[in-house]
Amino acid sequence: MNTIHTLEDKELGILFIRMNTRARRLTFRTKEDGIHVTVPPRTSLAEVERAIEELRPRLKAARQKQPPKRVIDLNYRIDTEFFKLTLVSGQRERFLSRSELGEMQIVCPPDADFADEKLQAWLRKVIEEALRRNAKIILPPRLYMLSLQHGLPYESVKINSSSGRWGSCSAQGNINLSYYLVLLPPHLIDYVLLHELAHTREMNHGERFWALLDRLTGGKARKLQDELKGYRTDF
Repeated sequence: MNTIHTLEDKELGILFIRMNTRARRLTFRTKEDGIHVTVPPRTSLAEVERAIEELRPRLKAARQKQPPKRVIDLNYRIDTEFFKLTLVSGQRERFLSRSELGEMQIVCPPDADFADEKLQAWLRKVIEEALRRNAKIILPPRLYMLSLQHGLPYESVKINSSSGRWGSCSAQGNINLSYYLVLLPPHLIDYVLLHELAHTREMNHGERFWALLDRLTGGKARKLQDELKGYRTDF
């Protein structure tokens, strides 16, 4: 799925327009960073703009219900199995980051203005890059091991920044995994990886898919799926 255009609307904020070869119609999803629009191939920008105008009242209401992002400041923490983040106050006039596998510390100037939107955007970018680096080290080997264990080969694996889904699998067996996966508990990481590996054999979410995933998870597929809904693909 690729971004083909980005629109900035005074009322709705940023709209991210992505083309998906499997999409049959336009779909709109409201997230913290903006409205994500998925479109079928050969959809024109004019068609998207018409749909936006038709749905404007509903999209505006959905945006207003979206909770604001938590401010990243000295009180902000991430404390998960595979990634821990802290921010501390330092004496220097610039930001410094100390990062190693699974841990990151950001040293902040004593006069840092955490209300500044540009600073918030920069901090999120720094943290996201750390998540990406960790995910590239942690996720592919685990996917490979589960693939061998269950006899479900795949073609390739890529780590992406998706904030809409934890993972995806193409008909060719190419698996994409969101780097936000490293923020999940280990058993849910394995569930997502097994979910995508199951798609190498069953490409839909029909009865045979869930039966296969149940076998892979010891009969806990639906329970794990429900638990996963309590987590978000962001931080």
